[in-house]
Amino acid sequence: MGDPTATGSANVVAVHSSGLHSFSKYTEPAIRLVAGWGVKGDAHAGTTVKHRSRVARNPAAPNLRQVHLIHAELFDELIELGFAVWPGDLGENITVRGLDLLGLVRGTRLRVGAESVIEVTGLRNPCSQIDRFQSGLLAATLGRDDAGRLVRKAGVMGIVLAGGEVRAGDAIGVELPEGPRRALEPV
Repeated sequence: MGDPTATGSANVVAVHSSGLHSFSKYTEPAIRLVAGWGVKGDAHAGTTVKHRSRVARNPAAPNLRQVHLIHAELFDELIELGFAVWPGDLGENITVRGLDLLGLVRGTRLRVGAESVIEVTGLRNPCSQIDRFQSGLLAATLGRDDAGRLVRKAGVMGIVLAGGEVRAGDAIGVELPEGPRRALEPV
């Protein structure tokens, strides 16, 4: 996928939302990001955690998972492996192409469309719900790097710094944080 800071080649493929705590999200013509909140009308939006497993641990914890982004190249890979999986099926809000999401660092800012800014907080940690969606899919969203370390391929999570409308075709700009760079970890 190349340099994660490359401009002009990264764009939004599709946007998704669901007011239900369902695994998959519905493809929409546009979604509205709200600063400090997430995707308007989405079940996972809010200032505190909304994912059920995290609410059970600490309902007052800050929501570092307001927006979920997945690279379309993952869907290409999964389809090649024989899975019937399409944008929105894995619960992401924004499907992107041409951006190495997994190569970003914590604190990277993504400028999406004309107004929106998302700060990347970490990796999505794929869970057993993926296998309930399609058997074997969890293993396909995990891998190992050359050193044998686990690679989580199910996208990244972020918080909304600046709101606005996001739709398919919007360009994505990448702004890496100043100072020491911290690799993404599951959030």
